Amino acid sequence: MKQLEYFLADEDATVAIGSGLATVLKNSVVQQALVVYLNGDLGAGKTTLTRGFVRGMGHTGNVKSPTYTIVEPYELANWRVFHFDLYRLADPEELEYMGIRDYFNDDCCCFIEWPEKGKGLLAKADLVITIAYQDEQRVINLQAESERGQQVITALADIIKL
Repeated sequence: MKQLEYFLADEDATVAIGSGLATVLKNSVVQQALVVYLNGDLGAGKTTLTRGFVRGMGHTGNVKSPTYTIVEPYELANWRVFHFDLYRLADPEELEYMGIRDYFNDDCCCFIEWPEKGKGLLAKADLVITIAYQDEQRVINLQAESERGQQVITALADIIKL
């Protein structure tokens, strides 16, 4: 499967990757769901990347971390975006109670922080994004896990110039 890697000089570069992903989805001929697993230490930039995506999709309000709510929904013109943070999840079964399967529809983009906490109940990832510290900068790795993920990465590589 295809992958991309970039050095992120600052927060703006992280936002740019998220915004680039939004551009790819908005320019797609066919509207199709996207499931993204986000990996990285606390403070690495997972929510910052998601903020770039949500704003790139047209949301103008606040984009906050769902650390305490588990999920933050964003209802946009043609899409529904769900940002999950499973860090505080005590048991994966909690996802069943919140109707987790209802979030994975064709008009939905799901960004999931700490996906290992929902193992067995989450939809398969199209992309796995890992953000890691490297000295004063960060490195982001985007790994395609499906045909959809490969299409997104190919299109993203054409528009991101970091």
